[in-house]
Amino acid sequence: MGKRYFCDYCDRSFQDNLHNRKKHLNGVQHLRAKRAWYDLFRDAAAILQEEQTKKPCRKFLQTGQCDFGSNCRFSHMTEQDLEKLSAQVQGEQRSKELQQEGADIPPGTIEDWLERRAKRLSACRTDTPLPLLSPAPCQRTFQYPPGWPPVQDLPPSLQAPPPGGWPVPPGLQWG
Repeated sequence: MGKRYFCDYCDRSFQDNLHNRKKHLNGVQHLRAKRAWYDLFRDAAAILQEEQTKKPCRKFLQTGQCDFGSNCRFSHMTEQDLEKLSAQVQGEQRSKELQQEGADIPPGTIEDWLERRAKRLSACRTDTPLPLLSPAPCQRTFQYPPGWPPVQDLPPSLQAPPPGGWPVPPGLQWG
């Protein structure tokens, strides 16, 4: 059978030899998938600048769909989308300016999240047991830390705990 090459961008594999790999890496599908991947990490200011220079896509505005999708040379953003993006860029610029001026901005770390969680759980503790069928005012539900992507965007290994639960780091107690 021989070696196989798996392309993470395209999520496909093929027989690994010089000809096949070169053909794949120079192919339109691979280049589009690679560009789409790196576009996920672009700066909001760069996206805003690019979208403002494009004309609106008439087909997308009329029907809500475009045959070219993300490869369309016209903009698929509405006025509201552009306003939200502009507000995000302004917020990022303000935070950069505050950091340059020396203002102390807490960076929303995991430690901060754990501290707030501990305070919330300690405020919820009661000595009286709750009835089984009543909704608990302080249910112990897991929440992802701020900055994590939505659950549906996480890999399957992080969407649900493994059998037996996730390992607990030493010194960390569950409430």
